[in-house]
Amino acid sequence: MHRVIGAVALALALGGCVQQSGKGGMAFRDAAAPIYSVAAFDPGRLEGRWVQAAAFDATTKATCGPGALEFSGSGADLAVSGQLCLRGRMVPVAGRIGALGQGRLTVPGMENWWVLWVDSGYRTLAVGTPSGGFGFVLDRGQVPSDRLAAAREIFEFNGYRADAMGPI
Repeated sequence: MHRVIGAVALALALGGCVQQSGKGGMAFRDAAAPIYSVAAFDPGRLEGRWVQAAAFDATTKATCGPGALEFSGSGADLAVSGQLCLRGRMVPVAGRIGALGQGRLTVPGMENWWVLWVDSGYRTLAVGTPSGGFGFVLDRGQVPSDRLAAAREIFEFNGYRADAMGPI
C-alpha cells in the first residue's frame, strides 16, 4: 500500500513540474517568466526564403528535416508558404500574415508568432509564443554559430528551456 501511495505522490509531483501549452502539449518556456517581442520589427523585411535552423523538441534532436518558409509581399499583403518541423512533425504554414505590431504576427491556423530577436541584417530570426508551445530559428542560409548562440540566449532570456532547443 505504501508503494502505491508513494507512486501516486511521485506522479503528482512530477506532473506539477510539466507545464502545458495552449494547444495541449508540453510547453518549452516558463509561463510565469516575462516574454518580450522586438518592438522595432519590420515585417516588410521578411520577404524571401528562410530555412529552419533550430527548433524546440522534447528530445532535443530533430525528428524531421528542416523546414523552409517563403515570405512574399509586404504590409497587408504579406503572405507565407512552406512548412516547419515543430514538436517532431512537419507542419504546413500558409496564408496571409497579419502584423499585430511590436514584433507580433498572426499566422493562419497557428498561435501568434512573437519575434523574439532578429539580427540587424534580417538574416536570422528567433520566433516563439507566450505559451511556449513552440519556438524556432529561421535563417536566410546557413546560420553561423554566433547567431545561433545569440538566438539561444534570447530564448533563455524569455523563459525558454535552452536545453530543449536543437538544430534541425
